[in-house]
Formats: sequence, C-alpha cells, structure tokens
Amino acid sequence: MVMEERMKGGRGGGGDAPGTEGARRATGVTGAGGTAKDGRADPEVSEKARRRRYTAGYKLGILEAADACAEPGQIGVLLRREGLYSSLLSTWREQRRCGALNGLTPRKRGRKARRSFEAKRIEQLEGELKRVREELRQAHLIIDVQKKVARLLGNPIEGDDEDAN
Repeated sequence: MVMEERMKGGRGGGGDAPGTEGARRATGVTGAGGTAKDGRADPEVSEKARRRRYTAGYKLGILEAADACAEPGQIGVLLRREGLYSSLLSTWREQRRCGALNGLTPRKRGRKARRSFEAKRIEQLEGELKRVREELRQAHLIIDVQKKVARLLGNPIEGDDEDAN
C-alpha cells in the first residue's frame, strides 16, 4: 500500500513536480510573495537586528517600577512585559548606585577617536621632558653629595659655596 502511494505521487504530494514528493524547501526559502503556502506571514527575520537603546528616563521608570514590586514574581512579569532581561535591571541598578543619571545616560559605542599626530608628539615630548628633569634633579643631588664628601676629606672643590645648602 505504501508502494502504491509513492507511485501515485504519494504522501499528500498532490501537485508537486515529479521527483519532489516529500521534499522540503531549504530554510529561508518561501513561496511566492514571501508568504508560506497556507497564506501565513513568513516567520523568518529579514531585517538586520538592531541594538536597543534606552533613555535615562525609561531606565529610571523601569527601576522605580521594579522597586515598587513587593510580591514574588512581579519583577518577572514586568521584565516579560517590557521585553527586558534581568541582567539589564542589575546593570541599571549598579549604574544608578554609582552616579544616578550620569550612569544611566547611554555611552557612545565603538573605538575611541584617534589622536592627532601633534597630540601624540606633544605627549611624547612632555614625557621626555619629565624624564630629563628627573635625571637633572638626581645629578644635582649627586653633585651636592660629592661636594660635601670633598669638604669632609679636606679637599674642597673650587667654586664650592659652603653657604649654599
């Protein structure tokens, strides 16, 4: 009996093309017009997903609503209704604790802006100047110690001011 169904086009294949009975379409391939054969909308997501951005006011409103929840399960209902994850709630609470609205304003994503060549060069030269000044300070300390040792040994260095220091 199964053999007879297959020979007739079987298994409800009806008007399918020969050789395609029981075959399935590849994932994402739909019928004409982007709808399934039964007229329903295609469940495939065609648009690129975008990251959701929340304003500080929205975050504060959700935090206030979550703080007002007294019974077990109310926070879960709130999160499901708003389409949020509990980790977001935790993050927003931490941001609120660290700096109220400062922590709740969205930060710009992506790489930091590149510094100009002049800014890099200025920073490099300032670092070099700081290093050279420290070396000079050390050299002055060493020279002062050498002058004091020479005075103690009775061999003062010419041009040594004993009143300096």
